[in-house]
Amino acid sequence: MADENERAVQAAVAAEIRLLDPVVRASPALVSELLDPDFIEIGASGRRWDATSILTVTSAGSVVPEAPMTVSEMRGAVLAPGIVHLTYFADNRGRRAWRSSLWRSTEAGWRMYFHQGTLTS
Repeated sequence: MADENERAVQAAVAAEIRLLDPVVRASPALVSELLDPDFIEIGASGRRWDATSILTVTSAGSVVPEAPMTVSEMRGAVLAPGIVHLTYFADNRGRRAWRSSLWRSTEAGWRMYFHQGTLTS
């Protein structure tokens, strides 16, 4: 069971890191592969997003592909079979936030179901 949980956490971490990749974020098709159809985000700005609104932003080209986010303190826990909770610290060109994501395993692979960012100094 521990090995299975470790593999689940590693898969969710890999998917999260992929979703943070500026090249992936600039591609609505690639972002769509990683978001659950029922995805919801409460952004660090306080804005609520769903999969459609995130894809609209990426397809509009408003995501800057040359600025990778710095991530540290990534931790994961299996909450139930096929459900992983990740937490980490992110610095996006000085905009610092604690982030939390819920990932679920689907037939299509690991998909982000929920994400929240909270700004910090």
